[in-house]
Amino acid sequence: MKGYNDIIRGILERQGAESGAKAPILPHLNHNPAAIASNPTLLSAKGSSMVRGLLALGLSGFLLLTLSGCKQSAATAVPPAPPTVVPVSQPVQREVTDFVDFTGRINAIQSVDIRARVTGYLIKMPFQEGSEVKAGDLLFEIDPRPYKAVVEISRAQVNLYRSQLKTAKAIYNRDKDINSRVPNSVSVQQVEQDLAAVEENDARVKWAEKTLESAELNLEFTRVTAPVSGLVSRYYLTLGNLVNQDQTLLTTVVSLDPIHAYFDVDEPTLLRIRNAINEGKIGRDQNGSITLPVLMGLQGEVGFPHEGSVNFFDNQVTPTTGSISVRGVFPNPEPKGGGVRLLSPGMFVRIRLPIGKPHQALLVIDRAVSSDQGMKFVYVLDANKKVQYRRVTTGSQQSDGLRVIEDGLKPDDWIVTSGLLQVRPKMTVEAEKVPMPTLAGRTSSREPAPAGKTKTKKESRKEGRDL
Repeated sequence: MKGYNDIIRGILERQGAESGAKAPILPHLNHNPAAIASNPTLLSAKGSSMVRGLLALGLSGFLLLTLSGCKQSAATAVPPAPPTVVPVSQPVQREVTDFVDFTGRINAIQSVDIRARVTGYLIKMPFQEGSEVKAGDLLFEIDPRPYKAVVEISRAQVNLYRSQLKTAKAIYNRDKDINSRVPNSVSVQQVEQDLAAVEENDARVKWAEKTLESAELNLEFTRVTAPVSGLVSRYYLTLGNLVNQDQTLLTTVVSLDPIHAYFDVDEPTLLRIRNAINEGKIGRDQNGSITLPVLMGLQGEVGFPHEGSVNFFDNQVTPTTGSISVRGVFPNPEPKGGGVRLLSPGMFVRIRLPIGKPHQALLVIDRAVSSDQGMKFVYVLDANKKVQYRRVTTGSQQSDGLRVIEDGLKPDDWIVTSGLLQVRPKMTVEAEKVPMPTLAGRTSSREPAPAGKTKTKKESRKEGRDL
């Protein structure tokens, strides 16, 4: 375009030199033939036929340059993008047990508030705070001297009434014997009075004996002992303080082995358990009790290393929450060679409740399962390398990150395990077949991983982040 404009400008300048006129100024042409044709300066110049010829030449050049530009654009068109490469894996088939996870709290089987049963002043506290005690160990002692005095008084009173009873019996037997040898020598009234005296003194003896027993109990209660074996708390009072009968709290004792864990089970899970019992998937022991194992894990622990059993279901479902209280019992032994027991009342725990017997199932990595308005689905690759939408029914997630698929998959299906945001149904992709990944960065497959392709630590960490 610039070349033919320069030619036109040169011709016009030569024409102006021959005629003695000044060459026309063409600031507005802008390499546009249409502007040249409409310029009055050019049309009025001599040699208009030559100008028309130059215009025709310029228009032809403009068309040639335009066509060549179009051809060049068509020649440089972008080729279509290659298919997206996505990793696909077949489901893992192995034996699993259905389970449901809950949260719970540890409770002591026996928890006792230690209170004084008599009034008095503390004179001894021989136990160590926070230590384990045995049933019968002395915890506190209240000043026993007033109660010893009461015991001595009661014992003397018993002896007094026994003596009076002995005298009354002797009088009664003597009058009765005399009357038997000499009839009517002792009046009937006197004999009856003698018998009444015997019965009265006998009652006094029994009353005095019970009073003595009560006094001895009070004296015994001055020694406060542990009613159960377990862990004792701190001193709530110190030596010399006055304690009131049945009111003052001295300390507490909780049992440690075995120990309970309480957790709330939702109504659908409760129905699953009861249906499994009715179908024989959950057995019974020799006594007819249900044998339902339960697993427990503490904070910071991996998995559920503590094993126990369910020994109690509450008698009704809480209407406000739709759940029922369940209790499991767990051993809490003292470590060999000394140490402290691991479980304490009040701890927060994780509970895993297995349901039914082990069975074969298909599993996929949990990240491969997506949700569509509450419905779970996966992307499956068909024989034509097209992505297909497949709804599935999911089960529990295993410790290695694999999710149980109860329905919707076959063992030979190829599942898209990564890059789900890059694919859509009916999309053609390029499959990269790999073993099913797990959370630990390992593969879990019925076939070994491809030979000669060992992952580095950096690749394993990256895979863990992607999961």
